[in-house]
Amino acid sequence: MSQKTSLSENDFRRLEDIVGQPIANRERLERALTHSSARAGSHSNYERLEFLGDRVLGLVIAEMLFSLFPMAKEGELSVRLNRLVSATTCAAVADELQLHQYIRTGSDVKSIKGKRMTNVRADVMESLIAAIYLDAGLDAARSFITRYWEARARDSAQARRDAKTELQEWAHSQTGETPRYTILERTGPDHDPHFTVQVETPGNAPETGRGRSRRIAEQDAATRMLEREGVWQRIEDDG
Repeated sequence: MSQKTSLSENDFRRLEDIVGQPIANRERLERALTHSSARAGSHSNYERLEFLGDRVLGLVIAEMLFSLFPMAKEGELSVRLNRLVSATTCAAVADELQLHQYIRTGSDVKSIKGKRMTNVRADVMESLIAAIYLDAGLDAARSFITRYWEARARDSAQARRDAKTELQEWAHSQTGETPRYTILERTGPDHDPHFTVQVETPGNAPETGRGRSRRIAEQDAATRMLEREGVWQRIEDDG
């Protein structure tokens, strides 16, 4: 992470390339990249911008998911939203854009490790979104967010909850019963087994799943039932 005292002209130009358009208010852009350790006072660092950027990101991602997954229910949309606006995802986008090169910090930040450093990068990502929004409006912020989040939003398998947990909650809401898993077949040697598992819920046809462990097979069976019953939107294979 950089300990710059000021951004250079080349820094601003590279940041405009990242944003995808000229930035009129450079002072605000610089503030969006300034950690509280570098300057005193909340009006000279990114904290207020982070607050706004978090809300803009949430709105745009919610709008994106509503459009991308017309069959998804509110619970699934909420899970997807929470993962896409999480500190982990925001920090990953910041890393993709190499924003660490431009973040202005005090010397004490050198000791920040792990999750706390992830939160700093995530905060800067949200602050940058706020700077774009204030400079050029919601359409510009939406364009930027779409460019870096849409592929992540479409990654359905990564956005889903644990399938067994989802199936258990759905089955309880339908009948009050817990899904029952049965091993139908175990093949292969001990070092490389293969399981076929069946899951049953009252009032529904059973479903089977396969995998190289009992747990994977159970998750596969639960996923197949959730998709078959329309609880989850089916993910089509690329092939």
